[in-house]
Amino acid sequence: MLLAFDTATPLVTVALHDGDQVVVEHTSEQRMKHGEQLAPLIERAMQDVGIVRQDLTAIAVGVGPGPFTGLRVGLVTARTLAFVLDIPVYGVCSLDVLALEAVDTATVTGDFVVATDARRREVYLASYDVDGVRLDGPEVAKPATVATDRPAVGEGAVLYPEAFPHPAGPTRPSATWLARAVAEERAELRDPEPLYLRRPDAATPGPRKPAS
Repeated sequence: MLLAFDTATPLVTVALHDGDQVVVEHTSEQRMKHGEQLAPLIERAMQDVGIVRQDLTAIAVGVGPGPFTGLRVGLVTARTLAFVLDIPVYGVCSLDVLALEAVDTATVTGDFVVATDARRREVYLASYDVDGVRLDGPEVAKPATVATDRPAVGEGAVLYPEAFPHPAGPTRPSATWLARAVAEERAELRDPEPLYLRRPDAATPGPRKPAS
């Protein structure tokens, strides 16, 4: 049983894949509560299917790009569970998950971009071909500098319609499609390390100035 979850956006998403299909998915109801909601959602999903942690055979986790705090919660949880249960953990770029869903659900045709909210009036952006293969990115940029007439998947297209006049679904990565990406080997698998793309807001204090 493959456990998949993504914490790269304000909402946590969790799913279980039994080897043939996704059997359950849950998404958090509150925004920006990753630490409080991830573990309960995992437990809820396992209870719905009637399994315990020892029944898990692998973990799939979204590695972003995304905010520091949310990604840290997801990646630490994935690595800890994998270590305790002695099972593999696979990281997937969260933008690739959005691209896979867009292609498979035919919400895009031809080349397209995925643009998610990076806050600070910026977007995380990557470009893809008609089959959902990443061509460039991810990067963090001002919407005006990466404006395009190509279809744009992700919340960034909704937030900045002047830069992305042709929005297409979905807007946030789904654990269902993350699980499918790994189970069906349809995405680049990465180490479970976060794609931050910018330095965390918290800075290490510099050396003390000598007393005068």
